Amino acid sequence: MAKFYRQLAAALLALLLFSPVTTAAPPNIIIIVADDLGWNDVGFHGGDIDTPSLDKLANEGMSLNRFYTTPICSPTRAALMTGRDPMRLGLAYSVILPWDNNGVHPEEHFMPESFRAAGYQTAMVGKWHLGHAQMSYHPNQRGFEHFYGHLHTQVGYFSPFANIGGSDFQRNGNTIHDQGYETFLLANEVSRYIRQRNKTKPFFIYMPFLAPHTPLEAPQQLIEKYADINTDLTPARSRHTDATRRAAKSQGRPSARPVYAAVVDAMDQAIGQVLTTLDREQLSDNTLVMFFSDNGGAAYSVGGADNAPLRGGKGETFEGGIRVVSLMRWPAAIKPGTISEQIMHVSDVFPTLAAAAGIETKNKKQLDGEDVWPSLQSGQPTLRDETLFFTSEIPIYGNFNFAAIEGDWKLVQEIHQTLVETKTINWLFNLADDPHEYNDLSAAQPERVKALAEAILEWRGLHPINGLRSKMAPPPGWRAPKDWADYPRALESLQNSSAPTMAPTAIIEEILDRQHGRRGRVTYDCDRGPELTIPCQPGALKGKAL
Repeated sequence: MAKFYRQLAAALLALLLFSPVTTAAPPNIIIIVADDLGWNDVGFHGGDIDTPSLDKLANEGMSLNRFYTTPICSPTRAALMTGRDPMRLGLAYSVILPWDNNGVHPEEHFMPESFRAAGYQTAMVGKWHLGHAQMSYHPNQRGFEHFYGHLHTQVGYFSPFANIGGSDFQRNGNTIHDQGYETFLLANEVSRYIRQRNKTKPFFIYMPFLAPHTPLEAPQQLIEKYADINTDLTPARSRHTDATRRAAKSQGRPSARPVYAAVVDAMDQAIGQVLTTLDREQLSDNTLVMFFSDNGGAAYSVGGADNAPLRGGKGETFEGGIRVVSLMRWPAAIKPGTISEQIMHVSDVFPTLAAAAGIETKNKKQLDGEDVWPSLQSGQPTLRDETLFFTSEIPIYGNFNFAAIEGDWKLVQEIHQTLVETKTINWLFNLADDPHEYNDLSAAQPERVKALAEAILEWRGLHPINGLRSKMAPPPGWRAPKDWADYPRALESLQNSSAPTMAPTAIIEEILDRQHGRRGRVTYDCDRGPELTIPCQPGALKGKAL
């Protein structure tokens, strides 16, 4: 109820401060996602890489100064598309690797499905990374009428665009062999789609780049442009990231920074091409363009990113791993050059953009994300009702990074598991006083540490017991396909419903789920609450199950 009144107050304040949006048509939506972009790698943050297109979005729109994602790729994309917590989806700890069968449950509702139901034409151009083993996980089955791109990550920036030797470039399930620099190919496709759109309907475009993810490759003229860029970066102040930098330097390996900068520059050029297309089609005023990175920059030695002054980077739960560059431009509704300090999580994007566009979300399962559109319009940040949680198990199996943010307080937790012991390290920060995480207050605030650690433990209990984990090597003897477009099992070859558990009856499944306690859920999407007492089987007493 408190959440409702805060949102109502923010909405009323927005009415007082801003004129109502009176557009003749619903806004077009373009969501652009970078892959591993660093906080200090954009011009408007003072970085030394040329990003005029992103700077233009910042000048003409709003900088989302406290936008949070997960520390790694697939969980962020799952939260974006569903508005739900990737922990309950079974996609929190790791990315989907080529040998994984995991994807987002077909019962989960995706954001483009709601926009499509509202009359939007929908397209995805770029990197998917949300499931490839079955067609039920494919973009064309998740609300996107048009898909041009790759099911996987790390397919390279030049042809043949392969993952583990298998071709991974397609248009709507059919292999393509387009030639050129991948970043520019994506921009060409989005521009083509906008020009050839159905002009009687608004569009929803999702444009997730590979850039600037490794393996880093760029046009030669851009590599030469950044040959002399500063490579003596500010320490990340995290053990693993800084250790990789020291090792690379001691071994005389060249810095990844120059090529990384070239990749970022090329991505910015591609974004500029899309913005120019909007201008030429006279669509800019009523198109909401949102940009963010899927996680903090890959600041380790081979990544080349710079997150200063934030601490840490990709895969870590310090701010440098989860607080990312983010922008939103919509001239019809957002004042130019504004900065929002509203805490916004990637799971908030779905309900927030739906509210901004005035469409109904069609989800049946409860969203974990919040509609922060009133706060963005009013410029008055509101407190969140729920604690935000973050995790990653990449790259070492059994080594977990966690964080919990509750108000101004943040607990960062590392758990190192071996076959015989578990070691836990805690840091506690007050982000209001110490946004760059210099001062660990855990020793002075043991009760707060205990409470937040307990909240993390409860949250972990939402994970399906067969959810994704950090399996960095394939099953012994597993072979990759020659063409990933052929890999997903066709819908007609699959049964009509999801497979049941090993439990022979619903009653036994309920018992097994309770016995697992905080180890994870046998029953999908079951939240038994802090005391692990809530029934989750259909027909049982109604509880907190979502």
